[in-house]
Amino acid sequence: MTNLKKLLTATAFGLGLLSAPVAAFADSNAPTNRPTIVLIHGAFAASDSWDGVTDILLADGYPVVSVANPLRSVSGDAAYARAVIDSIEGETVLVGHSYGGMVISAAAAGAANVKSLVYVASFAAEPGETIAQLAGQFPGSTLGEALAAPVAIGNGINDLYIDQAKFGQQFAADVPAEKARLMAAAQRPVTDFALNEPAQQAAWKDLPSYHIFGTADKNIPPAAMTFMAERADARKTVVVNDASHVVMVSHPQAVADLIIEAAHPE
Repeated sequence: MTNLKKLLTATAFGLGLLSAPVAAFADSNAPTNRPTIVLIHGAFAASDSWDGVTDILLADGYPVVSVANPLRSVSGDAAYARAVIDSIEGETVLVGHSYGGMVISAAAAGAANVKSLVYVASFAAEPGETIAQLAGQFPGSTLGEALAAPVAIGNGINDLYIDQAKFGQQFAADVPAEKARLMAAAQRPVTDFALNEPAQQAAWKDLPSYHIFGTADKNIPPAAMTFMAERADARKTVVVNDASHVVMVSHPQAVADLIIEAAHPE
């Protein structure tokens, strides 16, 4: 057993798997003038929700890291994302979907290697604001009535899921039905604590921000996202006609194009 352990350890070092920075898992042949794109998914999604966008970015030579967001608390998830960012050599662009916008706004605060932020159907909160507050500030969200029964996980905290029977129409109405069905089964829950935890940082006040969302979003009212983009003095806002909350799944090219623009701000 000892010899096997030594062999596995030696092999891991030989392959560069131990103590390797996160960026090492991206395309090592990417041009050095390309920043690493860090993708943070939101609630009820998973890191593979970025697959279409990632495919385009990798083909264009950008290193990409699609983070598995824990969805436990804004502060804890931001600390996790910050650890990933700090492990990457060179510049980064942070991209957050939905709840992921809260995470990138906090994780980027004071990070020297973050050059811009991209909010994809996302929250750009002021310190003190919560997701629940912002989502309810404008009419139009039907998320509350689409949720399944909460799952108690202790200490008065619940995990929240979208009812799988309602997932397609609520979350991914412009995604092929078979794809939406698989997304519903694989959705990652968010805690109710996270949705009610006030933002502590707003990195969009110091960094260029870019925003993209759809007119048919049923999770976050488009009026709310327009308000947040204007408040952030966004460099560019793209509104995709009839796009659902998962605009990165249904319109990956539009999202990738905006990320590439954010990677090279004038």
